[in-house]
Amino acid sequence: MKQATEMGTGSPSLALQKILVTGGTGYLAANLINRLKNTDCHIVRLGRPETVFTPMSGVARIEDVRGDIRQRATWERSLDGVTTIFHFAAQTSAYVADENPQADLEVNVLPMLQLLEICRENDWHPSILFSGTVTETGIPESLPVDETHPDQPVTIYDLHKLMAENYLKYYSQQGIVCGAILRLANVYGPGPRSSSPDRGMLNQIVRRALGGEALTIYGRGEHVRDYIYVEDVVQAFLQAVQNIERLNGRHFVIGTGQGHTIAESVKLVAERVAKKTGRLVPVKHIDSPVSQSPIEARDFVADSSRFSQATGWRGGVSLIDGIDRTIDYRLTENGANR
Repeated sequence: MKQATEMGTGSPSLALQKILVTGGTGYLAANLINRLKNTDCHIVRLGRPETVFTPMSGVARIEDVRGDIRQRATWERSLDGVTTIFHFAAQTSAYVADENPQADLEVNVLPMLQLLEICRENDWHPSILFSGTVTETGIPESLPVDETHPDQPVTIYDLHKLMAENYLKYYSQQGIVCGAILRLANVYGPGPRSSSPDRGMLNQIVRRALGGEALTIYGRGEHVRDYIYVEDVVQAFLQAVQNIERLNGRHFVIGTGQGHTIAESVKLVAERVAKKTGRLVPVKHIDSPVSQSPIEARDFVADSSRFSQATGWRGGVSLIDGIDRTIDYRLTENGANR
């Protein structure tokens, strides 16, 4: 059995497996696949019909499949022989979901049900890891937030994510699949841009600062967020796979356990960009838009102790280190594109 040839890359536990990654060119998928490319496995990247896949070299065999996850036929031709599924494909904007709840239901809920039903009908028993979001809890009653906090969605998007979770939990508890959900805090770091303008805000702030744009903060920016570096998130998914039987049928909150105000994080980006480029961009406070979603007016810090106890996972990248790594990645990317 071949294993990764580089320290910190690959995943020996997934060697010789067939792995399906939905949302195959998205932010989480790109980082996960980059990590797995040096593992001797078969990776199926599932993308939209119009997706342009970037070639990737490594030990892994990469197969690209294009299709609409709302259509049963897409799942039928993608699932045969798959042992592990990372289901990342989603519509990720709370604002878009509020504008068209029916369309959001069709993208964020029904594909999960189709996936699970096809597994049931064919007697397939893959492990399924689903990316949830900590905003499913709504406005936290207390901090930090762990898995015992009640779910009280305040957006259509979060309601639908919770519905998809519950389908996976039910089918897992029935023994049809093994499944677990990782509810992610504010993820940032290297990788492709988010398809939604209201996602990946810290990455957007880094890009604006590097472009010399003024940075804006709504109100005083006093609301607290838990920012987690994308490599720590990828490691969480890989350790979840290794411990799937222990996690089966449950959701887990994934964050650093460290809270930072929005104002603090924006000003930190400006300072770190100035240190690396010699150019300090201005930071301005402006009024919050009237149309801002109520989910924005929350404080959040994760308690991931249950997941850590079950898997041995620890998030190890501090905010300042993660911002520095993100800036370095963008500078290299910008240099390569000149």
